[in-house]
Amino acid sequence: MRTSVFKVSGMSGPECVRSVVNAIQDLPCLGLVEVSLERAEASVEHGAMLSEDDIRQAIVDAGFEVE
Repeated sequence: MRTSVFKVSGMSGPECVRSVVNAIQDLPCLGLVEVSLERAEASVEHGAMLSEDDIRQAIVDAGFEVE
């Protein structure tokens, strides 16, 4: 598995962090998912069958912006 880190903007509290985690966890082929409000980022372990674009799209679909 590899780890990808995404800058996430628009999170304002624990509810937002939960929303991002839940959106990512709905995807297949995942390992560890960590979302930090303080750093405004999501760190995601994922297999080769899951692309970074798929993860980005899940975060965007949850209502947040990804850099």
